[in-house]
Amino acid sequence: MSDSDAETLSIVVEREISHPPEKIWRALTEPHFLEEWFMKMQDDFEPAPGHRFRVTADWGVVHCQVRAAEPNRRLTYSWDTKDLVSTVTWTLTPTEKGTLLRMEQTGFRADQQPYYRGATAAWPRLLAALEEALERMA
Repeated sequence: MSDSDAETLSIVVEREISHPPEKIWRALTEPHFLEEWFMKMQDDFEPAPGHRFRVTADWGVVHCQVRAAEPNRRLTYSWDTKDLVSTVTWTLTPTEKGTLLRMEQTGFRADQQPYYRGATAAWPRLLAALEEALERMA
């Protein structure tokens, strides 16, 4: 079995949020909102396939490229930092109470447990920060 065939790990975090998909989409795609809950933007962000952008945290830089964007429904981008090459997908599904927001990060190799554990701890905190930012958004 080659490395490319090896089993990878994924993280999934889902939350039902009492805001419509259009508002959550803005928080996921507008740079000033992204910086409020996510990470520091090093480049402008556009939800357009092929668009490259970078974000930074105290632990380093993440190089990203938008892979797919369906406004108010789905956003996928690569997430490349150090030796971790993964993919983040946001899925927005309307519900009676607002939106079911699903974040999935795929591509953690079995030998990348520190990255996997860090992301497993970080994503629920980031989604909580997103919910707080949504409350402040007009």
